[in-house]
Amino acid sequence: MTSSELETPPLDTARLLAERGDLDAAAAILGELAADPEQPDRAQAAVGLAVVLEQRGDMEAARAAARTALATGHPEYAAQAACHLAQGFEREGRADQARAAWQAVLGVGTAAYLPLAHLALARLAVGADDLGEAEKELRAAVRTGMDAGDDRIGSHAAQRLADLMLEHGEPGAAAEVLLDALEFAPEDEVPGLRVQLGIAHLELACAEFAESVEGGADAPTSALAIELLARTLPLRGRGEDADRVWSYGLEHEDETLAAEVRLRYHREA
Repeated sequence: MTSSELETPPLDTARLLAERGDLDAAAAILGELAADPEQPDRAQAAVGLAVVLEQRGDMEAARAAARTALATGHPEYAAQAACHLAQGFEREGRADQARAAWQAVLGVGTAAYLPLAHLALARLAVGADDLGEAEKELRAAVRTGMDAGDDRIGSHAAQRLADLMLEHGEPGAAAEVLLDALEFAPEDEVPGLRVQLGIAHLELACAEFAESVEGGADAPTSALAIELLARTLPLRGRGEDADRVWSYGLEHEDETLAAEVRLRYHREA
């Protein structure tokens, strides 16, 4: 062993060994560092040990190492350890354990990791059909992303939130979220947000057209609303709904309205 190798810090030596594929030797060094409560690099070593042990296929020992790092409360490595635990549980479909681990990330309180945890908790809430909880977590992801200076993750969370609202018939709320996101989103995210905002506006337009028809407008206005609704619905993948709207107008008991709709139906879109 050369003098330069002797002077290499143990953490760096372990990293080099792991990169070379000598996981056992790396684990031995990291395990010794992680076992020493007085070791200043204990938290970092324990996270590294968790990664190496997982690569070696020893999942339970890897989780024990991650819990050691989490117990240190280190703002960086405890947060990394909790993320490591949470991601592993999610991969295995263990939602309750994953949720607890992501909550532990929030408990550490390191700003850079909070948006990731809120996004993950929202994902788990969607999987459990808890839409109220998902919305709460996505709003928290937007807020903490902004607080951490990460406009990109804040924008991503806003898009997820808007998608959720659109899926559940809240286009007005989705539009508000997207308009707010356009104020801070990175430039390359803006086109996607604008498309999503347009979709929200299409949904709002459909609701207004339908309300106009149901509100008993005069025949020309109702016929126009029926046409606009029937021609807009296919843009949202709702062709069968569009057919029903046309049928409603064409077969309407008000002959004047039916005639107006017939003219609009047969002309080119």
